[in-house]
This record gives sequence, structure tokens and C-alpha cells, in this order.
Amino acid sequence: MLVKDRMTPNPVTALPETTHKQAAELMREHNIHHLPVVDKRGRLVGIIVEDDLYAAQPSPATTLSIYEIHSLLSKLELKEIMRRPVYTVTGECSLEEAAGLMLKHDIGCLPVMEKDRVVGIITDTDIFQTFVDVLGGDKEGGRFTLRLPDKPGVLARLAQVVADAGGNIIAVTTWQSKTDGQAFITIKEQGANFAQLRAALDDIDAEVIDVRETPICSPAQYS
Repeated sequence: MLVKDRMTPNPVTALPETTHKQAAELMREHNIHHLPVVDKRGRLVGIIVEDDLYAAQPSPATTLSIYEIHSLLSKLELKEIMRRPVYTVTGECSLEEAAGLMLKHDIGCLPVMEKDRVVGIITDTDIFQTFVDVLGGDKEGGRFTLRLPDKPGVLARLAQVVADAGGNIIAVTTWQSKTDGQAFITIKEQGANFAQLRAALDDIDAEVIDVRETPICSPAQYS
């Protein structure tokens, strides 16, 4: 999966002369948290994230009046507070590489470039949504995880077991434990006779780690 498959194309941008107040209004109007800053020729010169706008505001302990604060922020231009240099990627970059860059540099977005033009933006929200989509996290169905044995044919056997139980695989993910590096596979399916599927899993030459017929996590709110 490439960045161009998951990015937001033609993102909202701002000019270096855009004021703090104008930038805040743009973010609020478009429900966004990042603004690439481009010059009048469309070249990327910086980036503003929502936290930068908060950090630039006077402290709550300020003695300035509300009128003075508004006046100050209406004159503060992005070129004075924008971040630079800016980490970027191209649309042909793989999504996992882009996510790795964001983790490495502790940033929440990457402008997507084509030559010297901003053609998109990939954000941490896009990465989270991709993670949910890839794992089938927003779909009902059974889910099971097995420790992978070091032998060929296991995935084909798993697919056959699901099919024999009347199920359809909607997501497959292989991953490694952070603690010991052991390999696992997680499969999400829909439509299987779950009792039949659960029994068949015990006959596979692999250790069953977790089996769930339905999601067990439900949102909770605390006040």
C-alpha cells in the first residue's frame, strides 16, 4: 500500500503571511490539524500544526486584555512560528515507510510532494484508519491468532479450515512479539460456523493463542 492510496489530496494550505487568527479559522473550518505553508509560487516553505497555534498564544496568566490578545494574534504571521525544515514523502513511498518516518521524527503528518508541489498530506489519523481497515477492525466477524510454526503450508491450511466452516477471510496479518520476536498470524473472518471453526483450529499444527467469535472490547466513558 502506497502513500498515494491513503493520503488526502489537494490539502488546505496557508501562506507565510497568513495570520495566527486566519490559520486557526482555516483549521476549524476544514476540521484539520496541520497546515502546509507554501509561498506565492506554491513551494513548500514550512508547516504549522495545531499545537503551534496553542503554544504561540499568551499564557493564561497574562495581564493582556482580551482585546490586546486578539490584536496580537491577528498580527502574528505563520512565518514567525512555522516549523522548518519539513519532512516530506512522495506518493510512491510505501505507507509503512511513511509511518516509520513519522515515528522516528515524532511528527503527526507528512506533506506529499510531486516535484516541488504539495499534492497531498498523510497524517497519523490516516495511518490509524489504515490499521483499522487492514485488520478488519470495523467489521463484525470471528478473529483468531496462532503462533506460527516454522514449516510451509500453514497459511493454506488455515484458509481451508475457514472455508470448510463456511467463512470468508477478510483480513490476514502476520506480526512479531516485541518481547521475544516470535511470529504470529491473526485472521479475521465472516460467516463461519464458529463452533466448527474453533474445533478445527485445534487440529492444526499451530498453537492457538486467542479466539474470539465477536469483539469483546466495548467503549466506556468515565466522568
